[in-house]
Amino acid sequence: MTGDGPDDELLARVFLARVIEPGDEVAGRWVRERGVHEVASRLRGGGEALPGVSGKRWAGLLARAGRADPRADLAVAHEAGGRFVCPGDTEWPSQLDDLGDARPLGLWVRGRPSLRMWALRAVAVVGARACTEYGAHMAATLAAGLAERGWVVVSGGAYGVDGAAHRGALGAGGATVAVLACGVDRPYPRGHTELISRIAEQGLVVGELPPGEHPTPSRFVLRNRVIAALTRGTVVVEAAHRSGSLVTARAAQRLGRHTMGVPGAATSGLSAGVHELLRGEAVLVTDAAEVVELVGDMGELAPARHGPVLPRDLLEPAARRVLAALPGNRPAAPGEVARGAQTSEDEAVARLYELRALGYVERHGDGWKLTRQAMISVRGGRSRC
Repeated sequence: MTGDGPDDELLARVFLARVIEPGDEVAGRWVRERGVHEVASRLRGGGEALPGVSGKRWAGLLARAGRADPRADLAVAHEAGGRFVCPGDTEWPSQLDDLGDARPLGLWVRGRPSLRMWALRAVAVVGARACTEYGAHMAATLAAGLAERGWVVVSGGAYGVDGAAHRGALGAGGATVAVLACGVDRPYPRGHTELISRIAEQGLVVGELPPGEHPTPSRFVLRNRVIAALTRGTVVVEAAHRSGSLVTARAAQRLGRHTMGVPGAATSGLSAGVHELLRGEAVLVTDAAEVVELVGDMGELAPARHGPVLPRDLLEPAARRVLAALPGNRPAAPGEVARGAQTSEDEAVARLYELRALGYVERHGDGWKLTRQAMISVRGGRSRC
């Protein structure tokens, strides 16, 4: 493993991916300063430890190196329909370089589309595994809306919000990427084997770990930095205070990506972490249009939000002022109405006749009173607080 051709680069990185854990910044510094060939050669040769690790740690790395077989890993991945994408390859998403020394040594990828092209227009949707029906509904609806707008939905393939997001995108006929904390040939969780296989057929399944590797708690946490770096922004749908999805959101913030949260009930522990994010730098979003307004190109604005248009909203301002000046529980003389509307009595009388023709007021002797139709309209537009 001392050559410098493209095949040698690939084999060296596949070898290191088997030996070094994801996100190891010490090993990342070795690769940056010395190159993959020298680092791989030192680990193969079993010589003096590279700087920054203890003798015990170096011995553990050498033990792993002795069992590594990059050609076998490539063959197993190929059998599962996978490939290994290295930094510098045409398919490599350059935004992963923002991770610095924690950048993946490479990524195992299952699926036909180009990871680099899909990552140019991608949004992460993450959240609680044990989510509520509300959380699953919001994740699926957001993902479907993003997919319909041509965005790629990225998540972690887990139960709960992740699974709902993937299904929402697939159901809308859109694109989705599952970033796993295990080998891409071994779907996890097992209950999502069918879902992950479907993602591999219609989208992409991505992971740092070589074939056959299983997930651990630390690997889940480190996987989240890839989700954050791969996308333009991260939406957290439901998350308790210690949720792993908050790790993704904080990684996105450190990388300068957009961070968004979907609010839940103030009394819900599953939304407590999201609300904490929203008290900080995260932006509140409620649908796909609001997400795209934040992460999309200039001019991709969410539509203006309005309440229902009531019939009285169509009245001219002078008529609305006269209508508002009428008391709700008794008739009023034209002079009293004029004073309330801050206009002349003649103007008030003219407007009252207009309002009578429209069914808002009626005459009671010398006074004027709101009709039942007007009472409903006026009450419906007033705050109850």
